[in-house]
Amino acid sequence: MSERAYAGIGSRRTPAATLALMEAAAASAAAHGWVLRTGLSPGADQAFYRGALGAGGSVELYLPCPGFQSHVRLAERPEAVRELALPSPAAYELAARVYRAWERPRWSELGACDKALLARDCHQVLGAALDSPVACVVCWTPDAGLHGADPRAGGTGQALRVAAQRGIAVLNLARRDHASRLCEVGLPG
Repeated sequence: MSERAYAGIGSRRTPAATLALMEAAAASAAAHGWVLRTGLSPGADQAFYRGALGAGGSVELYLPCPGFQSHVRLAERPEAVRELALPSPAAYELAARVYRAWERPRWSELGACDKALLARDCHQVLGAALDSPVACVVCWTPDAGLHGADPRAGGTGQALRVAAQRGIAVLNLARRDHASRLCEVGLPG
């Protein structure tokens, strides 16, 4: 697969118009040789996935567990989709360092699936071995943030925190100027 990769992620509550923009952007990126990294969660992740595969692009799926959202999988070309169905131990370690509430009592109530989702977010930004960062993150969050500091960023906030620590560019499509830039010039990098 190409080394030019981006993370296409975002809120499960991404507005319909933004989902359409994400799908179109993923198709355009695929046509230009970009590899999509995403997690297949409902909303933004699935829009990026549909756009990339629909345009014949390559996708790296980082899932919290085997079978995650399997009902939405498209007819995939085996050479086009690389899948990691369990986060690595190193991703859990990184997630624990990045997620401020990892050891708080409230966290233990969330369970193993929530920790797996946060660990897979690290893979979306840094790749399977956590050593190949994406060129940029394209997302939508309700807070329009770039660093994942606001709790409204939800799970996407974890990926944004990893990106911020590594100096990776973020295009948050909740910001009108970022959406315009994506439409006009495409992905950075």
